[in-house]
Amino acid sequence: MTEPGTDSWPPAPLRTDRLVLRASAAQDRPAFVDLFSSPEVGTYVGGARPREDLEAAMPEVPGERPGAFVVEHDGAMIGVVTLDPGKDGRTDLGYLFLPRAWGHGYAAEACGAVLDWFAAARPGAPVSLVTRTANVRAMRLAARLGFTEVERYEEFGAEQWRGVRDVGGSVSGTAAN
Repeated sequence: MTEPGTDSWPPAPLRTDRLVLRASAAQDRPAFVDLFSSPEVGTYVGGARPREDLEAAMPEVPGERPGAFVVEHDGAMIGVVTLDPGKDGRTDLGYLFLPRAWGHGYAAEACGAVLDWFAAARPGAPVSLVTRTANVRAMRLAARLGFTEVERYEEFGAEQWRGVRDVGGSVSGTAAN
């Protein structure tokens, strides 16, 4: 992702009521290995990667790039939210959370904070989100975040759903710098 305007990357940590969204650090490496080797996490994203392969290949500071936010709760990484260049000038929102963080509303809170930050950094820039239609939780979150369906298509052996977020207004109202 190109840096928005004169803002530098990473931005100052984004804070919500329960979370801190920040740049990756070396202490996050074990959580990144857990995240990408988790069979539960891998269910809708092409499968888990072998832990041994991740341990050998993962850099000292994983996820260190513009557009990647580590999601921290009580001092520990619980997931990541990403913004990446997408189709037709859109920016794609992505997220992965450790299974222990599921069901607590952290994904909605973190994604909402990132979307609010992005809307302030790039007013009017469209954001899209892609998920498998079989991922019921992700479909509910997309609706909650204000994404509207623009297409369904087959890819990776499954039906995919692409939504675009209305570019006006706040999503979460919880982000503070």
